[in-house]
Order: sequence, then C-alpha cells, then structure tokens
Amino acid sequence: MKTLNPLALPLSGRQIIEASAGTGKTWTLAALYLRLVMGHGRPGFAGLSTRQILVMTFTDAATAELRKRIRDRLHAAAEWFDCLIAGQAVSADPFLSALSQDIDPAQWPLCARRLHLAAQSMDEAAIYTLHGWSRRMLGSFAL
Repeated sequence: MKTLNPLALPLSGRQIIEASAGTGKTWTLAALYLRLVMGHGRPGFAGLSTRQILVMTFTDAATAELRKRIRDRLHAAAEWFDCLIAGQAVSADPFLSALSQDIDPAQWPLCARRLHLAAQSMDEAAIYTLHGWSRRMLGSFAL
C-alpha cells in the first residue's frame, strides 16, 4: 500500500483510491478536485469546470459533505491566491503552499479566477450518490 500524495497523483487515466474511515478521503478528494479545476499537473491543459468533473459516493450525507467541503476548499484556495497576488500574508496550509510553489506566479491571477468561478458554480457540480447518478442517466438517456 502506498501513501497518497494529492499533488503528485496523475490526473489522467484511471486511479483507484481505497481508504478506511477517518483517513482523509474527503480532504483528498477536495484537493484533487481543486487540481482538476486549475489544470495542475497537466501542461497545456486549461482545467475543468464543475460540470465536467464527476464525483460519486455512496450516501446522501456523504454527497452533501463532499459538496460543502469542495466548495470551502475552492473558496479557501481562491483567497490564498488572492493574498499571494496582493503580497499579503497567507494562512499556514502546507498543501496550498506546495501547490502555489509549483505554479508560475504569472498564472496566479488565472488560478484565483478559476477557483472563484468554480466555488460559485458548485450548485451545478456533478456530485452524486451512485443511485442518484444512475437515476439521472436513466432519465436522460432512457432506452
């Protein structure tokens, strides 16, 4: 078993993440979501909108929690980049610190804008339970 590094996990191909309760799955999913929005780790990739990222889980409670935590993470990251751009002190966040060091400072305004837009559009995000997504697909593409 390997320890997952959310900054180094490839964002293409198929990846399987297995973890027990209380191991930080929600935090990790929010970090990966943030990277997908920003296009981090994929040169020449413009990033994805909230409607282009599918997140699936098992329960309605987990879906609501994921939606809230992802929105909060996107908002916090947008504010982080806003502070960097303004030359203000930023909070102690090892993940955002490492992420911002991996991005050309000339790209920080674009990152902040993408993150703000994503946080504002979380109501449109494709975050479903397995049953909810199946119901939606059957309703949209009935045979």
